[in-house]
Amino acid sequence: MARLPYLEKADLKPEDQALLARDINLHKALAHNPAAARAFSGLGQYIRHKTVLDARLRELAILQVGWLARSPYEWSHHVKIGYDFGVTDADIEGLIADTAGRPSALEPLARLVLRAAREIHAGPGVGHDTFAALRASLDNEAIMDLVVTASFYCAVVRVLASLEVDVEESYMPYLRKYPLPI
Repeated sequence: MARLPYLEKADLKPEDQALLARDINLHKALAHNPAAARAFSGLGQYIRHKTVLDARLRELAILQVGWLARSPYEWSHHVKIGYDFGVTDADIEGLIADTAGRPSALEPLARLVLRAAREIHAGPGVGHDTFAALRASLDNEAIMDLVVTASFYCAVVRVLASLEVDVEESYMPYLRKYPLPI
């Protein structure tokens, strides 16, 4: 159960009601501080709509963070969102295998992106060897987007966990299809 009540548009000032344009629990929790919600949403919108990093690779990086953090909310939401951006069931199965150190059918660049996301999640950041490998495959702008994306989602999963944001019923099928390890 969430630690803060979920707000509805009627609970907000008229100028803040657009914060709940997406009817999801994370936004309903963040709306307790409209300025913080706007700042949080601004980077999230950049990552979703303006990054130069390939959308499938972006979603794999986000999924990697969600998987490592054991974040039911992040994982379930980005399995669905990932499908919208080209992530396949084979990609998700590959991510799970790659994370466990097992062979996967993922192409080398996808495995490299997952490795970078794992290193960011573990901290303090992308290691030297991984960064050098990224430079051989991505331009500086795409590398920057990868680092910002994985780092931001490390923050997102911590917000979700701290507020104990519940997974909406409409996202539960994705969590049931690919349950997080215990």
